[in-house]
Amino acid sequence: MSAGTMTMADARAFGRPARRRWRAGAAWPGGGATASIGLGVLGALFFSSSFIANRLMAVGGGAWEWTASLRFLYSLPIFLLIVAVRGARTAPETGATTLSDAGAVRDAGVVPDGVRDAGLRPVFGALRAAPGRWTLWSTVCFGLFYAPLCFAATTSPGWMVAATWQVTIVCGVVLAPLLYGRGDERGRVPVRGLALSGLILAGVFLTQLGGGESMLTWKAALGVGAVLFGAVAYPVGNRRAMELAGDRLDTFQRLAAMSVASLPFWLLVAVVGGIRAGLPTGGQLTATAVVAVFSGVIATSLFFAATHRERSHPMRLAAVEATQAAEVVFVALLEPVLLHSSAPGAVGWGGIVAITVGVMLYALAGKR
Repeated sequence: MSAGTMTMADARAFGRPARRRWRAGAAWPGGGATASIGLGVLGALFFSSSFIANRLMAVGGGAWEWTASLRFLYSLPIFLLIVAVRGARTAPETGATTLSDAGAVRDAGVVPDGVRDAGLRPVFGALRAAPGRWTLWSTVCFGLFYAPLCFAATTSPGWMVAATWQVTIVCGVVLAPLLYGRGDERGRVPVRGLALSGLILAGVFLTQLGGGESMLTWKAALGVGAVLFGAVAYPVGNRRAMELAGDRLDTFQRLAAMSVASLPFWLLVAVVGGIRAGLPTGGQLTATAVVAVFSGVIATSLFFAATHRERSHPMRLAAVEATQAAEVVFVALLEPVLLHSSAPGAVGWGGIVAITVGVMLYALAGKR
């Protein structure tokens, strides 16, 4: 480093003793995937509110189309506002590439070159560059994942839907070779991850068999089919969207871009809901607003940040995706208390334990 000059790496190193910082996508010093797994579990806690609230609205007669579309219609302006504010705070004068870099630069007292806009301009630039692909994969990731989950809430308790949803963990692992070209490290199927996914799937199977008073019926089977469809769509759309965003968009910018790109789908779903069931009730408007913040903004941001950090490490990425299984435990414990609904039976709890053990083993394997 020459006199009077300092690179971005030097600025961060200079400011690190005062306060250790995290940046989405960066490696966690000496910690493997521990921090990313922690983000995933925390996201699972917030996302569990979606299963409970969706079941509450379904039992109350709310149309599943409104339950699904309102969450994303609410979260869209929130994401746009977050990105706009972050863009203003990391304005060109900071010379920062991310919000955390801006803090490091200010602490170091330097203004290096190489500005990356953290605001809305890159979001709309990315959408203009590939509108078709953004619309396709955003609709697959958001639309074809969440709409089936909301439909399933009309057929089964939230904890049963949450348990079935864990199939997405296996889908993320086994579909990787189809999503990436030959020779791409990301397309490698980790053998340990596949074995642990099998344990989690066994737990899902036991949960369906041991459903207490909510045994699997033909109606519930229809909901299970819908969840399985969404379980495939979510990891496929998420990984394709990560490819589209690359390093040009950070987590919040990618969420904003995907929310904008999937908007036509949600408007169509809302229209269908309006034709079929009329306008949403006041209670449904309030409940979906809570879900939009807890699940749509907080949980999704945490999970996307975690997957972005480990996007180049197949086993670590699989471990992060496996943290979604924690949703089953949260929902199984909270739903019977909050909604006075049936709890899992003994076999069902055995399945939940198997899912939990699978997640813990994933976490241990992902730390290596």
